[in-house]
Amino acid sequence: MRTEKPVFIPYTPTKLSEAQSLERSKTYYEYMDKRRSLRMFSDRPVAKEIIQNILRTASTAPSGAHKQPWTFCAISAPDLKHKIRHAAEKEEYEGYHRRMSEEWLNDLKPFDTDWQKPFLEVAPWLIVVFRKIYGLNEKGEKINHYYVNESVGLAAGFMLAAIHQAGLVALTHTPSPMNFLGKLLNRPSHEKPFLLLPVGYAPEDAQVPLLTRKPLEEISVFYE
Repeated sequence: MRTEKPVFIPYTPTKLSEAQSLERSKTYYEYMDKRRSLRMFSDRPVAKEIIQNILRTASTAPSGAHKQPWTFCAISAPDLKHKIRHAAEKEEYEGYHRRMSEEWLNDLKPFDTDWQKPFLEVAPWLIVVFRKIYGLNEKGEKINHYYVNESVGLAAGFMLAAIHQAGLVALTHTPSPMNFLGKLLNRPSHEKPFLLLPVGYAPEDAQVPLLTRKPLEEISVFYE
């Protein structure tokens, strides 16, 4: 079997001095350290072009064999957001009242959250991240995907950084189970919901829990 020779192009890195790299790494850390998950959103509109750029950024994430096993669904239609909220709250109610352990519920108390999710309608956009278990070619034949969860997780991380960079806020919302999202958005069976992100501007009176992040010593080990 003949295989085409891979095509490579020159890579042009960003050339920085060590001092510049140090400064940029510190500045970016300090900027990202300000990122927070919000459950409060302004209904101020967000331009579609901003969301498009955020999705483009997410799509630059690395993926197994460059299969890019994701689909990003961006929803602003009020009627569809209402249906998503209704279905999500149904699952959340079951979770809070029957599925979640006492320990889990206690761990959530500092965040003052419950099964009601009004932000799913207030936020101007909902982005649903789907993971594609496999792909399909032009003939409808299955195409293998590799490291799907890892690849989609990386894309979601890129997306959150892009949302913060655009001056917007988001919440990583994962009502469980999330199969209703595939049905409401009419996605094919090989696409599985991974994450539901309400996205928008923070309201003027926004508040977040007082939290501290683990210090570097607790999250890293250096072998030198």
